[in-house]
Amino acid sequence: MKIELLECNVSCHASSLTNCQRLLLNSALLLMMLCIFKFLLVIIPTLHNSHWCDFNSLQESDNKINRLLGKETVMVKCLSEGEPCYFHTGLQYSFINSYRREVRDARERRKKMGEECPLTMASHPEEIELKHWPVASELNPGPLKTLLHKLGLEKQYPNKLTLRSLLEINKDSISDVAVDSLKAVPLYFLRKLLIVNADCRSCTCLPEDESSIDLYRDENPEDNEVNLLDLITALFLCADSFLQQEMALKMSMCQFAVPLLLPQGTGHQSTLMLWALRAILKEWRPYALSESKGFEEGNIVFEQIPFISFVRLRDCSVSKSQLLNHIFSSGQQIQNIFPHKDMDGGTAPRMISGGLVEACWYLPCGNRNVDRYPEPLTVANLRGDICASQAQFRFLTQVSTAIFVFLDSVDEDERKLLLSLGVMGSKLFLVVNSKGEVSRNAETSVKEIMEAFKLKSNNTITQRPNVNCARFSRQISIAINNILKESSSRISIESMSNKAIELEISVDECKYEVSKSAAEEILKGIGDQSIVDYKRNQLPLQGEHGKQLAKLEKEECRLKNSGESRLEEYRAKLQEDKRKIRGEQNKSKTTTAMASFLGYLATTDNEERALFLKWLQLKLDMRSRKDMSSLRNRFQKQSLVKEGNKCLEELDQCILDSSLGIEHFMREMGQIYEASSLGNPQASAEHCPLPALAAELLLDGYPFELLDGDASNIPEKWVTDVLMELHRKVGEKSKLFVLTVLGVQSTGKSTLLNTMFGVQFPVSSGRCTRGAFMLFLRVGEDMRKDLHCDFILLIDTEGLKSPSLAQLDESCEHDNELATVVIGLSDITIINIAMENSTEMNDVLQIVVHAFLRMKEVGKIPVCHFVHQNVAGVSAHNKNVTDRKYILDRLNEMTQIAAEMEKRPSVNRFTDVLDYDADTNNWYIPGLWQGTPPMAPVNTGYSEAVLDLKKNLLEVLKTCRNKDPSPIPEFIEWMKSLWKAVKYENFIFSFRNTLVAQAYDNLWKEMTQWEWESRKNIYTWQTKADLQISNLEVNSLEIESEIQDLQKLEESLKSEALKMVAILEKEMTEKLDAYYKKKDRNVSLIEKNKIDFFHHIRDVHRDILNTQNNKLDMAVKLKISTIEADDIHRKQKVMIEQKVLQLLQNSSDNKTSLSDEQLEDEFGKMWSQEVVKISGLEEQDIPSYVFKQLRGDFSNRNVNEEFQNVETLTDYGMEPFKARDRHICTMTKFKLKMMLFGKKKKKAKESLQRFSESVIDTCRRIILDSTKSQTDYHDALTKEVLEKINESLKENHKDLKTNTKFEIDLKLHICGIASREFLQMHRNFLLRKDPQKRLEESKNQYLSAFIDLYRERDHCQRKAQDFVQHCLRPAILQYINRFLGTDIVDEMVISSHAAEYSSRSSFQYSVLKELLEKDDFQAFVKYFQKYEIYVKDLICQHIKECFSAEMSFDMLKNKRLKEINQKIMEAIGKASQPLPNDTKSVTEFMKNLCKHLDKDISISMDAVEVVLFQISTTCDRFTTSLHESLSDLKQQMQDEFSKSIDIIESLYTLPIKPQDELFMRVSGCAKQCPFCKIPCDAGGKEHRQHHANAHRPQALGSYRSVQTQELIETLCTTDVNSKKSFKNGDTDWELHPYKDYRTYYPEWNIQPDSTDEASDYWKYVLATYNDRLAVMHNAKPAVIPEAWKSITKAQALEGLKVAFGIKV
Repeated sequence: MKIELLECNVSCHASSLTNCQRLLLNSALLLMMLCIFKFLLVIIPTLHNSHWCDFNSLQESDNKINRLLGKETVMVKCLSEGEPCYFHTGLQYSFINSYRREVRDARERRKKMGEECPLTMASHPEEIELKHWPVASELNPGPLKTLLHKLGLEKQYPNKLTLRSLLEINKDSISDVAVDSLKAVPLYFLRKLLIVNADCRSCTCLPEDESSIDLYRDENPEDNEVNLLDLITALFLCADSFLQQEMALKMSMCQFAVPLLLPQGTGHQSTLMLWALRAILKEWRPYALSESKGFEEGNIVFEQIPFISFVRLRDCSVSKSQLLNHIFSSGQQIQNIFPHKDMDGGTAPRMISGGLVEACWYLPCGNRNVDRYPEPLTVANLRGDICASQAQFRFLTQVSTAIFVFLDSVDEDERKLLLSLGVMGSKLFLVVNSKGEVSRNAETSVKEIMEAFKLKSNNTITQRPNVNCARFSRQISIAINNILKESSSRISIESMSNKAIELEISVDECKYEVSKSAAEEILKGIGDQSIVDYKRNQLPLQGEHGKQLAKLEKEECRLKNSGESRLEEYRAKLQEDKRKIRGEQNKSKTTTAMASFLGYLATTDNEERALFLKWLQLKLDMRSRKDMSSLRNRFQKQSLVKEGNKCLEELDQCILDSSLGIEHFMREMGQIYEASSLGNPQASAEHCPLPALAAELLLDGYPFELLDGDASNIPEKWVTDVLMELHRKVGEKSKLFVLTVLGVQSTGKSTLLNTMFGVQFPVSSGRCTRGAFMLFLRVGEDMRKDLHCDFILLIDTEGLKSPSLAQLDESCEHDNELATVVIGLSDITIINIAMENSTEMNDVLQIVVHAFLRMKEVGKIPVCHFVHQNVAGVSAHNKNVTDRKYILDRLNEMTQIAAEMEKRPSVNRFTDVLDYDADTNNWYIPGLWQGTPPMAPVNTGYSEAVLDLKKNLLEVLKTCRNKDPSPIPEFIEWMKSLWKAVKYENFIFSFRNTLVAQAYDNLWKEMTQWEWESRKNIYTWQTKADLQISNLEVNSLEIESEIQDLQKLEESLKSEALKMVAILEKEMTEKLDAYYKKKDRNVSLIEKNKIDFFHHIRDVHRDILNTQNNKLDMAVKLKISTIEADDIHRKQKVMIEQKVLQLLQNSSDNKTSLSDEQLEDEFGKMWSQEVVKISGLEEQDIPSYVFKQLRGDFSNRNVNEEFQNVETLTDYGMEPFKARDRHICTMTKFKLKMMLFGKKKKKAKESLQRFSESVIDTCRRIILDSTKSQTDYHDALTKEVLEKINESLKENHKDLKTNTKFEIDLKLHICGIASREFLQMHRNFLLRKDPQKRLEESKNQYLSAFIDLYRERDHCQRKAQDFVQHCLRPAILQYINRFLGTDIVDEMVISSHAAEYSSRSSFQYSVLKELLEKDDFQAFVKYFQKYEIYVKDLICQHIKECFSAEMSFDMLKNKRLKEINQKIMEAIGKASQPLPNDTKSVTEFMKNLCKHLDKDISISMDAVEVVLFQISTTCDRFTTSLHESLSDLKQQMQDEFSKSIDIIESLYTLPIKPQDELFMRVSGCAKQCPFCKIPCDAGGKEHRQHHANAHRPQALGSYRSVQTQELIETLCTTDVNSKKSFKNGDTDWELHPYKDYRTYYPEWNIQPDSTDEASDYWKYVLATYNDRLAVMHNAKPAVIPEAWKSITKAQALEGLKVAFGIKV
């Protein structure tokens, strides 16, 4: 320590010394240091249990040093200036404890001062290790700091560069642009290295500008290059422990030498990189296994193999590294295993890599003609002169089997150094270069060394001038082979750690002892027992219980083993069995191993947890490999036997069970979580944090098991909760692009992903891991905008179609399930094919084509790329045109086979399934290895080709607009849907996805709104057309001509309607196109429904056009009828007015003044005499019109005989309709069946009776609704009724098997009802239009006019009031009612019922929920049997509730009143200008006013003429009075509106009935499930596939067993996935498998329930009303499982929410 203080003193006062004094003092110091250093070298070998302490960072060091010197101080070692001073001590244990306390106190004091504490204690209780690792900014100026600055690594030192940061997907990860600065070199090197590209070492020199090259200029290379060894050393110093491991692994794969002893860069200290090398796994074939083609596999740090070292003495003219590359390269190509001066960066001066010891491994392939050495060996290469790295040299001498020293000459000091080796010297081999001048003294020194160590002549290898490098390398190889024969010395790298500690060389993994101990603690339980037993004891939940659960889940879907059991009881039993297994799992306590595993994951920080998992992984792999080798050999032998599958299966199971990795602990973790979530709340709360722990591991880059390959099952709850936890941890920014690799076993799938993205999917030589694993890669900020995602999710799968297992049925099923799931989850799928003509290609193509076809049918459109591996040559792509055509032909062939199996005959080619281009979707990649493994490096062409593929895939992702990236919740929904469908045998028709349902529902909501907008537009147009027809002026003298003009107007309006509807249809079509082009999230999922939506648009507008044409016909006919009635009325009115004037004249001539009573009497007598003469309107024969329409409906059928007996149509429908025997189908076979089974015939009649009653009730409702409108009869009304009957018959024809007689009787019955109601409707119309009645309505006006004229009173105010009351008021009411219907609909869709009316599914949910809450059996019956009536009544009730609670009718009416009142006021202003203010102008004013309002309201001109009768006031006075009267009218109407009315009754009187419009919004096609009779939930009327959200027990569809007469309790979703059969009229009462129900009902897609709880609603309904349903159907109650009886109303409601995807 005094020496160090002296150094400091000298450095402080050097300026005051003369040059001579300074030189003498420095010389003395140097001599003293050299003496001490030599003293240390002598005593080092005798030291044991060495410990080093760093005191430089302690302010109180003086006192501690004095105490140390007072103890047994053995050695003092001083390093160069700026380096720590270390003291080796032999301290007593009591002093160690005291010293630990002092160090701890010093650390606390520094913390209080706000400083970092650089002091760390060694974990071993018997050693002290105080280390100070300064950050780059704290480094003293020197080579390391200079280099770090030069490379831009200051912020990464020490050990701050992480693997996770390098795996991020950003622009740098796909860039291959040459580096333009030295600061870019490290990242470029690492990214190339991580994708195993051997060209990573070519980046140490910056590219030169050719235009500025000066051949005669002496440039300084340090500015443009860095030494490769310095680069590697710096990166290892900056990398964290995990990146160090990954770098070492990838360097080893490239056959690069890896650091064994790493210099610290700040002195002569080195670190044994044991931890960094632990991940290196090697395979080789000893000669003993050559014939059997076996191999050995092991972790290189554990292998006891020869260790050969190569060092040099001072400068040597022979390039040691180049020579070593010759010596250890296999084959003709020399590999640059060790960097040398002729490589890029080789001539740059080394700054920090002096003392670096590199290691590589030579591994034999078992071929004597290829192998240079018969067994594996480790080769070490010390960089630099051994004199400058004596600690490293002494380490190598102690661990090496042999050590080769390269030298040109030997000086005295070097000779002494070699002689100091003692017994170790016998390992020496001297490699002497005799090409140069070798002094006699050097020759003497070499001889002395040989004599001292008694070396043979063979231990000296001399390179003569005439010996070239190849021959010289063979000489050294011979020497090595001799060493291997003669020496039995073997050593493992792991065992070197003790030697390193003895020699004061640190070991990198010493600081990881805690994590190592934790991993060993878990493995302690294995001991001598087998892995199978260990897993059974410590990981019990994933064993038989886990596999049994998976089997039960599949059986619950497939129902293969139900036998004769009732299906629902069998399913209930399966569910109970699952609960029992989960219960047993819950009872078992967490095992010791799992408790330790979970405890360590939960209590450590991220770094400690990662170290623990890495240690555990390494030790588990090592333990598993012990059992794998023999099992694989047995499996290989057995697979050659064509028979004996059972043995093969047992061996496969043994391999599976003998595999043990972290994934098994994670799987057990998932099983614990799933079991606890279904168990007691306490256990569930205890394991609640488990998904968060797993999510953190996912974010840290660990693979996560998606599909358990052992049980062939996805633990849905576990995976869901883990992913949702991850979704929350990333702030719900979790958009994913998913990439999957599929292929045959052992074709390099995992290697492809690992190379492409630098990840670490396990690569195994045996089929020891099954299933699918996923791994998350973050997308960098610079690429998120381009890729539109936050993560790229990689899915790695086990190999498909193992040749050895292909003959096993279970293997084929498992492969199909796996392919379907992962392809369904993927956005891009890579099909990996090893060699373009591989024999397994057909099997793989068949599997993937099936999966792609299934995805197309369910709306998923993945991108597919075929990767052909092991295809070399620049012309591979062009030369393989024929092969690509062959593949496409095979794909087409497989597509046809798959389409036939999946029952999709329309699919004929692979391009029908997805967008595939044989040129752009095929990739040819060279083989992975360049040469013969195991000494072959990774082919650079492979890495480059994979990088090109990666760039292309990312470009595909950028341009992939068929869908937006899915966030994690949507990914989960896909996973669940895919897996559920996979568990059913018929995937396409079993697939049910909430995302598809949501996408369909969302578009349907848009469609509903667009349709409503179209209807509102056409209703507005219809209003104007009606007003145009109604306001048409008619000349009573030319009625026939006027009628012709009216018909012309009708044609013109129909033409206009056609154009307008076409425009509306085009607009809606464009909106739909735009919706699909937007490619919003999940729109692609409903691409297959696009044609259905277009058809719906077409049909809607056809329906609109037909409706408008009918309304125009009715409006014109009503106008014609009105013309005739108005003509009669006008004539009678003129006659009455003449009589009134005559009476006025007579009364005025009477000299006696008459009182008002007398005038009224006189007027009354005249009125009675004249009105009695007026004749009424002629009544039409409405029943004959109805009958004519009925006969027209049968115009194409020979039924005249049936109608000849019809005398009076009104006589029909008086009595209840009864289904009779003659109504049943008379087909011979069917009739025979009926005769044989009378019960079936009775059942058929009962079904027919129920159907008839339902149709009659529906038609009666239509008829009554029509009669409530105040119009005349029109044939369109009868047509509407007949169309409804025909629609019902068409929908139920298959079920009912009715004949023509039934149809005639039913239509006669309904038309009889219609004829009576329509006749009454016609009579009501005639009554309203009766001339006498209309004149009676004007009587008071004429009387008032008569009296006013007689009295000569001013009647201006009264006339204005009459005009307002008799002309404007009816028109205003008509205006309000005309818009009230649409206004009600608009209000309803934004009211509290808005959600219910947004889509059909939402409405259906609300209807069923309401039924459940009512708990009214009769309401359910009405819902079952009279669905449309029930729903319309419910809608009316909703409207009533809405306008009773939230708002009122008067608000809507007042809104329209205000609107029309404003228009009238504006019209009054326009009509009065520029008229003169006289009595004649009033008439003109009235005409102008009506003209200005004719586009808004229809004012009766007859009523106007009554008002104008004998009017005698000026225009100004009249308009003034009119304003006053209008104000009064407004107040009057507002008062009337505020009065309570019968809302429901009012709805039926509106021209546009809101209940009908709302029903159209939420009604489907009305098709019913053929089994349970539930209505189709698909929107619109025209779609190719019917489906329902929740099917129900068939008993609710009135099905019963023919044999037992019991109501059938089975759900059709259960039946169609069972082996059961059905028979009905459609099958001609022949048994037909439920699974093939689409043979008879191809338009129906009966999907499985989304969950077990989804059908709880209908189970509850049947259980509640079972007995009453049986009575109603005259059957026996259904036999239902006991579990159904325990379902509560709350559970039923929850099940309903699940079924309809309601998240509340």
